[in-house]
Amino acid sequence: MPGLGAIITAIITPFDDAGGIDEEAFVSLLHHLAANGSDGVVVAGTTGEAATLDDEEHLALIGLAVRERPQGLTVIGGVGSNDTRHAIHLTERACELGVDALLSVNPYYNRPNRRGILAHYREVSRAADRPIILYNIPQRTGSDMPNDLLAELAQLDHIEGVKQANNDNLAVVDGLALYAGNDDVLALTLDLGGAGGILVASHIVGPEMRRMVDEPGERAAIHASLVEVFDALSVAPAAVCTKAALNLLGHPVGRPRLPYVEADAEETATIRAMLERRGLLETTHT
Repeated sequence: MPGLGAIITAIITPFDDAGGIDEEAFVSLLHHLAANGSDGVVVAGTTGEAATLDDEEHLALIGLAVRERPQGLTVIGGVGSNDTRHAIHLTERACELGVDALLSVNPYYNRPNRRGILAHYREVSRAADRPIILYNIPQRTGSDMPNDLLAELAQLDHIEGVKQANNDNLAVVDGLALYAGNDDVLALTLDLGGAGGILVASHIVGPEMRRMVDEPGERAAIHASLVEVFDALSVAPAAVCTKAALNLLGHPVGRPRLPYVEADAEETATIRAMLERRGLLETTHT
């Protein structure tokens, strides 16, 4: 998928003290990511707490990203739903707002069978006029899209990539650009000839993840050095850990929305210790 870039950050959604979207903090974070290794962002994805956004918030956030992005930063709109009509609506509106591409997760909770998944994406693809990246994340959706199904979906118009968050399925599929869906397989994805990753840790260590693309000879060593980051950002849900880290680093992004809760003292201590070891945060003494 030419033009979208290799390091794409699944950007968090900052909230203010009243629980609304903090637009100023969001735009500031867009610029921070662009200056620290990100080629693009996914807006209103899982890490962006899309499940807690109503449609007005969801689409306003996508529109804000398109309008305020730094030059050269690509914007991918999260448009998945377990209701095909709703997915079509989000797809159409995101295209109207000017996104560069779309990220569309397979229907969750109701878990359609293979024929249902094909029918769902057939209708979504008809509603799109720009590239669609499929999103396979069975630990959240409750169903897996195996590689032979992905290959079949690749025959539909506009479906051009896959964010693969099932590490057991990680492979290049004919007709689809492969994006790592988990930070810990970015190096492997690049080694396989994949396009890059849709990532979370790039909020914190974007320059290092950028080097994994630009310096393939150092890729394995860089990956090894980042394992502690991946581990620290998984002690709670990704949005929770990332917000805790960003707040510690002086990016005021607020707390997550329920049903997520803020990182507790132990989780925060783990994240703080990782940031201190990496020299990103001044060491504290107790």
